[in-house]
Amino acid sequence: MTSVLPCCNSGKALPSFSVLLKIILQLIPRLHHGARKKKIASCLWDGIKCNEDTGHVIRLDLTSSCLYGSINSSSSLFQLVHLEWLVLSNNHFNFSEIPSEIKNLSRLTALSLSNSSFSGQIPAELLELSKLESLDLSFNNFHLKLQNPSLANLADKLANLKVLHLGQVNIASTVPHALANLSSLFFLSLTDCLLQGEFPAEIFQLLELAFLTLTYNHHLTGYLPEFHNSSVLVDLRLSHTRFSGKIPNSIENLESLYSLGIRGCSFSGKLPLSLGNLTKLNHLYLSGNDFSGELPASLGKLSSLKTLEIILCNFSGKVPDSLGNLTQLNSLTISVTNFSEQNSYSLSWIPKLNQLTYLDLSGSKITGFRSCNISEFPYFLHNQDQLVSLDLSSNKIAGQVPQWLLNVSTKSLEYLNFSDNLLSGFGQDLFVLPWSKMNTLDLGFNKLQGPLPVPSSVSFYSYLVSNNQLTGEIPIQICSLNGLHALDLSYNNLSGMLPDCLGNFSVELSALKLQANNFYGIIPQTFMNGTNLMMIDFSNNSLQGRVPKSLANCVKLKFLHLGDNQITDVFPSWLGTLPELEVLILKFNNFHGEIEEPQTGFEFPKLRIIDLSHNRFTGNLPSKHFHCWNGMKDIKASNLTYLQVKLMPYDVLGFTYYGYADYSLTMSNKGIEIEYPKLSNLIAAIILLDNNFVGEIPTSIASLKGLRTLNLSNNNLRGYIPSTFNNLTVIESLDLSSNKLTGQIPQQLAELTSLAFFDVSHNHLRGAIPQGTQFSTFANDWFAGNPGLCGEPLSRKCGNSEASPAEDDPVISEYEIVHSKQG
Repeated sequence: MTSVLPCCNSGKALPSFSVLLKIILQLIPRLHHGARKKKIASCLWDGIKCNEDTGHVIRLDLTSSCLYGSINSSSSLFQLVHLEWLVLSNNHFNFSEIPSEIKNLSRLTALSLSNSSFSGQIPAELLELSKLESLDLSFNNFHLKLQNPSLANLADKLANLKVLHLGQVNIASTVPHALANLSSLFFLSLTDCLLQGEFPAEIFQLLELAFLTLTYNHHLTGYLPEFHNSSVLVDLRLSHTRFSGKIPNSIENLESLYSLGIRGCSFSGKLPLSLGNLTKLNHLYLSGNDFSGELPASLGKLSSLKTLEIILCNFSGKVPDSLGNLTQLNSLTISVTNFSEQNSYSLSWIPKLNQLTYLDLSGSKITGFRSCNISEFPYFLHNQDQLVSLDLSSNKIAGQVPQWLLNVSTKSLEYLNFSDNLLSGFGQDLFVLPWSKMNTLDLGFNKLQGPLPVPSSVSFYSYLVSNNQLTGEIPIQICSLNGLHALDLSYNNLSGMLPDCLGNFSVELSALKLQANNFYGIIPQTFMNGTNLMMIDFSNNSLQGRVPKSLANCVKLKFLHLGDNQITDVFPSWLGTLPELEVLILKFNNFHGEIEEPQTGFEFPKLRIIDLSHNRFTGNLPSKHFHCWNGMKDIKASNLTYLQVKLMPYDVLGFTYYGYADYSLTMSNKGIEIEYPKLSNLIAAIILLDNNFVGEIPTSIASLKGLRTLNLSNNNLRGYIPSTFNNLTVIESLDLSSNKLTGQIPQQLAELTSLAFFDVSHNHLRGAIPQGTQFSTFANDWFAGNPGLCGEPLSRKCGNSEASPAEDDPVISEYEIVHSKQG
């Protein structure tokens, strides 16, 4: 059978979707010219099926065909009106929207557009495909929305659905009860959809429902109902939701249950003994709940169990020896548990599990080892020659990695996590990792010395060695890791110049963190088109030169931190073309000159934090830029989340893992430098302190209603404090100190009930300080150096006998100028 669907590789260009469709459409019409009985070439291609009588294309499956390009309303696709099955999964459609013309394919019973880089609102016309039985729009990297129309609209319109997969679609609503009306529903996945509210319990009772996945909806609540023996549930995944309550004894009625995932929920009480009656259960994830009592020995009856995970629980008693009966177990996690240390027992049963390929003993506080936390590598690892994943993180393992461990599972190990221990090295200067299949290495937060360990596999996904004492340069072998998603070498003593390959060695690279080292020289000009980079942190080094303009190719970039270097440049206004940029930190460098006005009026549309402090910028504040920064105008925050880069999921032993890289930085806020290991979605900040800005404070700042921190201190600003600042209703910190501001403090600022820090010291202000609300809590020092101010908290009373000096008093001006220079 001939195929026109090529395999992807770096040496071949991605074919155009539109070109491929034109080829198909050019060949198909032959059937209408007397060739109906002949098999034509296009109907023999892989992924294409035609009706044998009419010749119409009824099935088009282009899964993983390396297709690239947008689908627009005039696409030839919508001429294939007899299609019953359309699968375009695992391609790249350039973040185009799903055209409303999808309604033309009215005969569709199956539609899959998963993992194909679609974006925008799912069109209402899609809900006109009333014959749909299977709909998969999952994993388009959070770019698709189902809000108008909503999930409730979908449930009402597509009544014949058997399969509904909306993983990582931005739904951001409650789960409608109407889903319980889909009586034929067999598969429902709503993972990571920003769902909220209480999940309708009646959906669990759908007679045909076999697969239910609600994972990673951190604000979705619910409980498990009483289960009847008529249930056909095979796979139930609720991990990382807020489901709570007890596990009902009736869970034993789920006789077909193959996988139960309740990791990271809020379930409590004792685990029911009846859990041990689920003889078909293969995977059981119990971590991160509030269970109490003893771990039931009946778990040892789960003879089919292949995966057992128990983390962050409050079980008492001991780990039952009956777990040694789980001879089919290939994945075991017993981590950071609070099992009672009053009972003497060991984990001598682990060596009986001779099929183990995944072992996680991270942060173990179980007895049976020589201390509460593991302080040395467990000896039974000697005999583990087929491990794929090994996690001993967050223990107290000290010293060098022993030589015998380097011979463990060298041909099978893919995931290794020794982070957050006390390891000092590998016993040799230049260490090449011995594991030929490794794709994830996490050695962060140890005391490792010497050069970076060199990968022996080019299939790395994550290389994480932050917070150690590593020295030397970045080895050239890093440039061969062309599938790398995350590289974190931060907080070491690494030195040398950044390798030229850094911006183009891996199109998959999402997070690049090299901060807090001793790198020098210029930043390479090699950031390529099509890169997936979302986070770059080169801060706290000695980098020089200019900001590389090739960064404009990083259209997915969300976080850029170049602070605390020696970069000499003007403000890189061209970064404003990056549509996703949320955080821009350029502080403590040698940036200079005036900030140019925006060219289009749409620059930096999603910017939430900008820190240009401690540079040599001059001229007026960029008033027109403030109008463009729409990311700071939103004061709504229905759910508190943390800003982070979500890495593409990856699989180990068939389990999907989701990687995250949190935004982190140090920022001047409320008069001090504050370290933020994580940043919430509530924060919006402008930090311009310690520059040479002049002129008046533009009123356009008042349009940024989501602003929580504004620091303009230590500049040469003149004029009045805008009274329109009372529009900044959520602002918490406002620092205008050490400028040359005049006039009075606007009384309207007393309306700012969120204001916790207000420093206007060392200006030329006069008149009465506003009283009441937050102002009654402000410190005297925040108003110092303004001889014309009066009223609390200053000791100077307001009154005719103590009139404020004139603004142009030469004594005052001289005092302010001298103080400003000293500050």
